[in-house]
Amino acid sequence: MNNPLYYELFGVHVGKKTPFLIRPDGTIITYEKFLQVGTQFAHTLTDLGVSSGDRLLVHVEKSPEVLALYAACIQTGIVFVPLNPAYTIDELSYFIVDSQPSLVVCDARNLHLISPLAVARGFKLETLNEDGRGSLAEKGHNKPHDFPTVSRAKDDLATILYTSGTTGRPKGAMLTQENLLSNGRVLRDLWQFDTSDALLHALPIFHSHGLFVATNVSLLAGGSMILLPGFDTSEIIRLIPQSTVMMGVPTFYTRLLNSPGFTRDLTKEMRLFVSGSAPLLAETHVQFERRTGHRILERYGLTETSMNTSNPYEGERRPGTVGFPLPGIEVKITDPTSGKPIPAGEIGQIEVRGPNVCKGYWQKPTKTTAEFRPDGFFITGDLGKFDSQGYIHIEGRNKDLIISGGFNIYPKEIELLLDGQPSVLESTVIGVPHDDFGEAVVGLIVPSNEVNPDVDQIRSVMSTSLARYKLPKKILIVDELPRNTMGKVQKNLLRDKFRNLFQNN
Repeated sequence: MNNPLYYELFGVHVGKKTPFLIRPDGTIITYEKFLQVGTQFAHTLTDLGVSSGDRLLVHVEKSPEVLALYAACIQTGIVFVPLNPAYTIDELSYFIVDSQPSLVVCDARNLHLISPLAVARGFKLETLNEDGRGSLAEKGHNKPHDFPTVSRAKDDLATILYTSGTTGRPKGAMLTQENLLSNGRVLRDLWQFDTSDALLHALPIFHSHGLFVATNVSLLAGGSMILLPGFDTSEIIRLIPQSTVMMGVPTFYTRLLNSPGFTRDLTKEMRLFVSGSAPLLAETHVQFERRTGHRILERYGLTETSMNTSNPYEGERRPGTVGFPLPGIEVKITDPTSGKPIPAGEIGQIEVRGPNVCKGYWQKPTKTTAEFRPDGFFITGDLGKFDSQGYIHIEGRNKDLIISGGFNIYPKEIELLLDGQPSVLESTVIGVPHDDFGEAVVGLIVPSNEVNPDVDQIRSVMSTSLARYKLPKKILIVDELPRNTMGKVQKNLLRDKFRNLFQNN
């Protein structure tokens, strides 16, 4: 079988009757049962005329069946394109136009909204609900439990994962079989995953952290996952004694620390807590260790690269750092202007090269050329430094990307909506520190007349076009926006001015 990603993630588990997924109510889905559903989906996709290299766009809630659909795409060579189910139809239409899917799978609740797009763009449309039901599941119900795996090479496209920057529209990172497989193998070995591990999985599965780190590593290790629909403090506390590993974003850990039920005794069977997707405050590290005796392992990754660095599993996990480059991955700090490496201790832009780095951006060759050097290094857009002992520190971003609760948010999209309000002359959007979310979105607006805009009304209007996590936590009215001599808004000054806006909130 020449499909290394499918074989190593899924094929090695065929017929295995040990637990793979455990629902919150304790229901166990074995590897055997999970893969049977996956092969039934593979038959269904093929019957629908979707074939190797076609895109399948998924806009559904988290469920075991979505992971089985992921397995089916890998087995058939179909390119898996997961999207945040919180996206509105306005947002979804862009991804449909850009990715040109042969099939879109959505929740039945959104069928009437997406159907007109299917007619206009000529793609097939099926449903898959959070409970595992839907037209796609019904069509696969009586299909065989085996499927002839489609051959794929290591450089073949496996998934398109959309990212976003501070300007322009979201970009589709093209991740290959080798990108996913190489990263999963390294993390499995570095973090010492094996068949005895039970991962407490509360992350979403539409981005790299929940899907290509948590899920792929568990599959490669042959362990199990307790699959939660999302993060709920009481549920996490209830299920931690049944787990050995948890992966999360800083928000998870700050919320756990705010619960008196989160204790040292509760976590005594755990061996590893991992944090990523946003910076973890050093204070959170200290409080967590004091409360539980565990030191959180922080790592650094990107949509385009999956994981690049990690604090050591065995050794000092330094608060405020993301550790060392992963085996086989090169990281260098360069001068943003010249691109030349700079000495340890100096802040520059982070560049990465390795088998984990995506092959470019879907249908954006100019953008690919701009962000990839001829020698294969990817310019991350993040700023950082090496300290004297080789630990990497993330110092910020040379773009204005906001990361709130682990989600990437680019300000331009929100600014366009704010600027479109009749009472707004101009606006800007920044991220400021927030104890719970890491960063909170703040909109600053200059009124177009002497009457102050109704900010509650503005938020209500914006909520029809933006996912909830993108909505500003606060909209502030200001007299003017600070600009430099070139007329560019100086967001750094605004971030400094409002950095304590949510202090003690």
